Amino acid sequence: MKKKILNLNQKLISYFGIPPRSKKTPGVLDALIATILSQNTNDKNSYKAFEILKARYKNWEEVSNLSAKKLANEIRIAGLANQKSRSIKAVLNSFIKNSQPDKINFNNLNNDSVIDFLTAHEGVGIKTASCVLLFSLGRNICPVDTHVHRTLNRIGIVKTSSPDKTFFAIKDFIPENTAHSLHTNLILLGREFCKPQKPLCFNCPVRKMCKYESKNLEKPRQISSNKFLLLDSIS
Repeated sequence: MKKKILNLNQKLISYFGIPPRSKKTPGVLDALIATILSQNTNDKNSYKAFEILKARYKNWEEVSNLSAKKLANEIRIAGLANQKSRSIKAVLNSFIKNSQPDKINFNNLNNDSVIDFLTAHEGVGIKTASCVLLFSLGRNICPVDTHVHRTLNRIGIVKTSSPDKTFFAIKDFIPENTAHSLHTNLILLGREFCKPQKPLCFNCPVRKMCKYESKNLEKPRQISSNKFLLLDSIS
């Protein structure tokens, strides 16, 4: 599997390039809140919601003291505002009042221990925890969202039934220093070519290695690449 992933990563880089990384690494809470805001919406709107919170409040403790209704109004542009407000308050209350993340040395914890610690908090799932590992802690971990799950299954790297199962299937087989580019470029592949319905297989950069049996080989219209990803823009 490691050789297949390395080959896939090289093909994706040949087409999309090496994704840039933020010069300033986001903190654990920043990464957690940003990931919650990014669920089921586009990067532009979730980033606006994140920036609203960072601009209007001095720290996350102030945000945790907001009522659920007030917080929902602040982040409404990100969609699912009531649900995300509850999740954010649960995470902040749990961390700030109980965990004190600024006093936790995550560098002393291995990946599995970080995942166990983070997912013990209400509102934090495997994908959110893995985003913290990659974007905040700089670990060679590839978060799996619906795009990554769909593309890896169609290409034939894994055969799994959910994003979490895909994550655990590939977690220990990511070649060194490839997780960030693989994660980012698989999302781009899923958005631009490997769409849920009517994938654009004709010009897909990994078409030759893809095992998807229902390829759509109709020639598509010209498409453009949008390489803006939220967590790499946080500073």
